[in-house]
Amino acid sequence: MVSRLILGVSLSLLAATAFTPPALANDGRTLQIIVSRDTQSLVVYNGDQVVATSKVSTGKPGHSTPTGIFSILEKKKYHESNLYSNAPMPYMQRITWSGVALHESNHVPNYPASHGCVRMPGKFAKALFQMTERGAHVIITDEPVVPVAFSHANLFKPHNPLVEEQLMSDAELRPTTPDPVLRPVELAMNEVLPKIGATATAVIEEMPPIRILITRRGAREAMIDAQTLLNALGYAAGDVDGQAGSVTIAAINAFKTANNLPAKGELLSSDFMAALYKAAGKGTPPSGQILVRQKFKPIIEAPVVIDQPEVALGTLFFEATDVMRTAGKVEWHALSLDNHLSDQQMKRLGITAGADAKDPDLMSKTLDRIRIPDDVRRKIETLLSDGSSLTIADVGLGSETGQGTDFITLTKRTPKGKSKS
Repeated sequence: MVSRLILGVSLSLLAATAFTPPALANDGRTLQIIVSRDTQSLVVYNGDQVVATSKVSTGKPGHSTPTGIFSILEKKKYHESNLYSNAPMPYMQRITWSGVALHESNHVPNYPASHGCVRMPGKFAKALFQMTERGAHVIITDEPVVPVAFSHANLFKPHNPLVEEQLMSDAELRPTTPDPVLRPVELAMNEVLPKIGATATAVIEEMPPIRILITRRGAREAMIDAQTLLNALGYAAGDVDGQAGSVTIAAINAFKTANNLPAKGELLSSDFMAALYKAAGKGTPPSGQILVRQKFKPIIEAPVVIDQPEVALGTLFFEATDVMRTAGKVEWHALSLDNHLSDQQMKRLGITAGADAKDPDLMSKTLDRIRIPDDVRRKIETLLSDGSSLTIADVGLGSETGQGTDFITLTKRTPKGKSKS
């Protein structure tokens, strides 16, 4: 990605409100709101086009506004704070359930002044409220960032499934942390009866956008793999729930004994996982995972391979616009966010080389390293619609991700004097 200044927008221009044309105001699903804490500014984009701008006031020291990738979870024309003496928050657009929101205020100076929310002038707050819908992305950064058009062979491309094609393949779907029950997505279809000699086709009605996250696998995902494979091999590991209960531990130890592996030490050691995958005929353990949500609910989870896992992925965000399902075309716009990983995080994740958010080749290099199973890719591509997004991050499931949210990825500024990672 070519790093660009924020379209030369000066602070004097940002202090004034620019209203969106009605045609764009009705396309809330593709709008993207970007807030910069450094410049105390907010810019609304449709793709890479500026729709509106405003000054804002973010959180003051001790009550800082978090940075990262969020989405609008709730909208209320009038809301009172549950944390601060029922303080009024008109035209409130919530981005975390822990209390962070965009809202109108009669005190929006050119410096941080809130208790964590993003304050906006009244006229602009009302206009923005009318433009957006639930699920619209809100990106909060320190330095300003700008979405740019981006293409890569590994990005998803939309397509219509054939009527006779099995829409939900045998790719493994797993429940993600907040929601224990997982159901396949129902696709609304209009079947077209084929003429003699013609190929059957299907037209997919417009669907809610999906949120895709590619990140590194954690302890829970490794345990789910271990339970699944141990059960398949006859070791009776119990329910596939990602929990290390007594039945699962007994099955792990039985497998270690049968394969001359040390019983002591890390429960799911790399040697154990490698031996388990080999015994099950599954190759090598995957290093990544892909998760998909739609309407704030998990619908797909599957393993992916990350080549060169010792190299950081960075924190990347892509949003789809102009999705043409019949033609199989889509335009992606992308951002690269600064996100410092601590030494402890890098050690835990096995990362020895960081990622520089300002590297113009970072997006391409990261996408080159990700291998998604064909059946999983095809399933996702049947669900792609305007406003769908893809986040790639080393630490992707932030603490704010939960029931009734999209994937919320929290970021940290790289300290001065530290290398980017």
